[in-house]
Amino acid sequence: MFDKKRVFPFDSRRILRPMQAAEIELKFPVDDVVALRSRASELGLWLETERTFESNTLYDTPERSLRAQKQILRIRWYGQQCTVTHKRKSQAGDAESRYKTRIETESVVEDGDALAAIFEQLGYSPAFRYEKFRTVWGAEGGGHLVLDETPIGVWAELEGPTEWIDSMLARLGVDVNRCLTDSYGTLFLKWKTASGSSAENMSFVEIEAAIGV
Repeated sequence: MFDKKRVFPFDSRRILRPMQAAEIELKFPVDDVVALRSRASELGLWLETERTFESNTLYDTPERSLRAQKQILRIRWYGQQCTVTHKRKSQAGDAESRYKTRIETESVVEDGDALAAIFEQLGYSPAFRYEKFRTVWGAEGGGHLVLDETPIGVWAELEGPTEWIDSMLARLGVDVNRCLTDSYGTLFLKWKTASGSSAENMSFVEIEAAIGV
C-alpha cells in the first residue's frame, strides 16, 4: 500500500523556469524504467532531482470556467517545495503542432495551505488531484527529461525547444508515433473509461482502492 510517511525523501531543489515562459513538451509511455534511467546517463544528462513524490491540486470554479478556457490553476508539492502555477494556451495554439505548448507562469510559495485558503475565498475550489513520483534530468541548452511514475502508468516528458525534443527522441530510440500531448487529467479520464473505475482523483490511495490492491 502507498505510505505517505515515505514520500518526502529530501528537500528537493529542482531548478524552476523563469516566472513566465512558453512550455513546450511531448509525453511518451515508458515500458522499462531501468532502461530509460540507464539511457539518460549514457546520453550525458545530469540528475537534477532523484525520484520524489509529487502532489498536484487543480483549482477551478464550480462551473469549471478555467477548464472551459483551457487554463489551469495549480498548487504543487514536489518534495518539500510548494509552487503555484497558471497555464494557458499559447497564441499559436496546438492545432497544427504535434507538440504541447502552453504559457506557464510559476512561482515558489512559502505557505501552500494559506494560498489554497485564498483560492477558496475567491471562488476556486479543488477540482482534481493527481500524484506521481517524478525524476528530473537536465540537458545542455535547458532541456529536461522527466520520468513520471503515476498510479495508472509510467510516462516520460521531454521539455525544451522543438529541435532538442526531436533530437532526444531519436537518441532515446522513441517512436514518434507513440508520443502524445495529453494532460494527466485527460489520461486519467481515458483510464477511467477503459477500466470502469469510480475513482475521482489520480491518487495512489484512490487507484489502489479502485483496483483492489
